[in-house]
Amino acid sequence: MASILVVDDEPKMTSLICGHLEDAGHSVQTTVKPAEALQMIKKHSFDVVITDLSMPEISGMTVLEEALSKEGTEVIMMTAYGSVETAVEAMKKGASDYLVKPFSLDELSLSVNRLVEKQKLASLSSHYREVVDQSVYTDFIGDSPVTNKVKELIQKVAGSDATVLLTGKSGTGKEIAARMLHDLSPRKDHPFIAVNCAALTETLLESELFGHEKGAFTGAVARKRGRFELADGGTIFLDEIAETSTALQSKLLRVLEERKLVRVGGVDMIDIDVRVVAATNRDLKEEMEKGRFREDLYFRLNVFPINIPNLAERREDIIALAEHFLARLNYSHRKVPGEVADLLLSYDWPGNIRELKNVIERAMILAGGEPLTTEDFALETDDSPLVDNLQVGSAAQQGLENAEKRMILEALEKTGGNKTEAAKLLKITRRRLYSRMKVHDIQA
Repeated sequence: MASILVVDDEPKMTSLICGHLEDAGHSVQTTVKPAEALQMIKKHSFDVVITDLSMPEISGMTVLEEALSKEGTEVIMMTAYGSVETAVEAMKKGASDYLVKPFSLDELSLSVNRLVEKQKLASLSSHYREVVDQSVYTDFIGDSPVTNKVKELIQKVAGSDATVLLTGKSGTGKEIAARMLHDLSPRKDHPFIAVNCAALTETLLESELFGHEKGAFTGAVARKRGRFELADGGTIFLDEIAETSTALQSKLLRVLEERKLVRVGGVDMIDIDVRVVAATNRDLKEEMEKGRFREDLYFRLNVFPINIPNLAERREDIIALAEHFLARLNYSHRKVPGEVADLLLSYDWPGNIRELKNVIERAMILAGGEPLTTEDFALETDDSPLVDNLQVGSAAQQGLENAEKRMILEALEKTGGNKTEAAKLLKITRRRLYSRMKVHDIQA
């Protein structure tokens, strides 16, 4: 959908073009007075200006010059057959296209659609140049029960336009889930635009989301389309939604309810067609109680909630993820050795998948192309003894340490060397068991 101005001193012509373009879904304004057109161009921002070349008092060339003074405006010239040379001159001065009267309305639509697509591609190109890190893996790796449940929910909701709220700790893969939602949806051939709401100040975030007009604020040297407009027809992912101010939340709510927006510094309502996916690592109900998150926005976003589990809740996926990162980073040894697997499985991963990825990258560097070993990892493990009160003299301390070693050996014997089951018998975490085994030099 584009904002279009039609200028022609023939009322029937402007009416005909207006009706055709509005039927195609565009927002169209018309005028039969070139002087009025100049004022409209100054006050409003149009994606496309369609103007007749030959008009009394003020020519289409003057309208062209005024339109081109606004960043991002495309101009289509309409001309009679005898004025083609003048139309070519207009093209040299910056007009995007010209149509020789009489022309078909389908020909006009083709020209308008081409220019609108050109604008959108230019804006998308600019957006992707601004993205610093798009290095995310493209599938939700793992086959654990909780992971499969998340995949099942994503598959069920993907085909609808329902707003989805993804919750979970940082680094769990919420953006991956959002991308899956988009890729499995009917909108997959349209843009997926991600916005980190925590990365920008309130003023900049509003401009990023809704766009701005030239001169809207210091530094706004040209009109800019916002992320909602760039995502038209596709999906917008609002990450860290809880980091927005209540003032911006109010504006977001209105956009979600009306499916229209106004650029910062603008006056025109712009229709949008986007699927919204939001994410947060906070408890939004708690944020609402503290007055930091609007209740009405919460219910607008929480149409279909999906919780993304911590990595510690899906331990069965850890090795698959580690080997995925090794393959993705093109490491020569892509299988995780048994002792390394035990170490990775024994750790609680407070930083979740993001931490695992960083740990694997560091280990690869230290391993220098050789198979990974436990020496290549520097995980913060719990070295505290199972029996905590060891500050009672050397003889007693030695006796307690021997008792702890016997406890561990008996647990491993009963479980056939299964460290997960042994940790359960000892009522400790697998990480702590592995740490104490290392202290006592227990090989199993």
